[in-house]
Amino acid sequence: MAENYDVVVIGSGPAGYVCAIRASQLGLKTAIVERDRLGGICLNWGCIPTKALLRSSEIWHLMHRLEEFGFSADNFKFDLKKIVDRSRKVASQLSGGVGFLMKKHKITVITGDAKLSGKGKISVTKDGKTDEISAKNIVLATGARARALPGLEPDGKLIWTYREAMVPNAMPKSLLVVGSGAIGIEFASFYRTLGVDVTVVEVLDRVLPVEDEEISALAHKAFAKQGMNIKTATTVEKLEKGENTVTATLKTKDGKTETLTVDRVILAVGIVGNVENIGLEQAGVKVDRTHVVIDQWGATGVGGIWAIGDLVGAPWLAHKGMHEGVIVAERIAGVEGVHPLDTSKIPGCTYCMPQVASIGLTEARAKAEGRKIKVGRFPFIGNGKAIALGEPEGLIKTIFDAETGELLGAHMIGAEVTELIHGYTIARTLESTEAELVGTIFPHPTLSEMLHEAVLAADGRALHI
Repeated sequence: MAENYDVVVIGSGPAGYVCAIRASQLGLKTAIVERDRLGGICLNWGCIPTKALLRSSEIWHLMHRLEEFGFSADNFKFDLKKIVDRSRKVASQLSGGVGFLMKKHKITVITGDAKLSGKGKISVTKDGKTDEISAKNIVLATGARARALPGLEPDGKLIWTYREAMVPNAMPKSLLVVGSGAIGIEFASFYRTLGVDVTVVEVLDRVLPVEDEEISALAHKAFAKQGMNIKTATTVEKLEKGENTVTATLKTKDGKTETLTVDRVILAVGIVGNVENIGLEQAGVKVDRTHVVIDQWGATGVGGIWAIGDLVGAPWLAHKGMHEGVIVAERIAGVEGVHPLDTSKIPGCTYCMPQVASIGLTEARAKAEGRKIKVGRFPFIGNGKAIALGEPEGLIKTIFDAETGELLGAHMIGAEVTELIHGYTIARTLESTEAELVGTIFPHPTLSEMLHEAVLAADGRALHI
């Protein structure tokens, strides 16, 4: 007889495992089905191991600045295998941590490939054997994978996705990164810092195209200064593989073409939802452009079936998926006062060098909406802690509604801004006004003081520029 659950989550990435934990906390009998490793792409092949790699590249960068800080050393070098091994160990530790959390919260972990097999039914197949479980509520959290474009398909050897880029056997001498979103730029930053000749191609007219134009321009300038070759408004028409190189044909917006031969190519042109072979069509779950269609509560429109995380579309961020997981678990449990997800209050972070972070409306978007705005800017060079750290390049930018004082957006580039953006995230969540932020006391000396100064600057009141 099939095991019965209140909630079964399919997929154990950040969205899935957080949903399962919250459901269990609320007293629901919960199971999670995973075909691979607990933690999904984020913990095993995405967010976490890439940050371990980037940490190594940051240390390498600092080692080349030793004299500036009063140190000297000769003949230092890096060991790529050890860098990669450390990254994989970090991923394994966190995946094991998710397993501990499942045990702690008494969540049943089922290994295998899951498929919707009828109302409230899931079939799970492993090693050729299929078992059936039943659930009052099924939460789809199967995530997404790298998008492949016709003629630009990855082969795992010369043309990489993020998976191969994270575990190189040897460091390429030259690299083409296709796409300048967060994933592409983070890999470009890692490899360039370790000495690789990196070219970034972006089809749109600027790098990090979802960011505020001013921040994007500063990022472009910083990347170029580091030696990246950046080609915007350019497409990759085709990739021709040689024995151990790839020749790319590039085409600019005005029709000019050129060829570029590199050792390896990283494709970072977006992601597609994992919607295949899980029984969506038979269950009547709607899919739009590879993503499951949901309402504001994560409901698919088919009774008892919910969906969360990268599977349901942008923004493709782990913290967005986690929040969706909590919302769905609480809706299932009937918790009162649950609010739907407000995507305007989701911060975005890119862990390149320099880091980039943002929340809310860009300046251009705010103007396009017809809002009367005030903009504040504060440079890192005006902050004592930034200078003491040797990180004087960067900018904090705020955008306020000139009539109501609402914080519409905040955008930043510079050292540790991914750790600073939460200040404005809290402010937007609490609907803090400009006046309330002006009256907030920030500790000195800290980088976070710049959050205050950028607010003051919107009224021409910044104190240290």
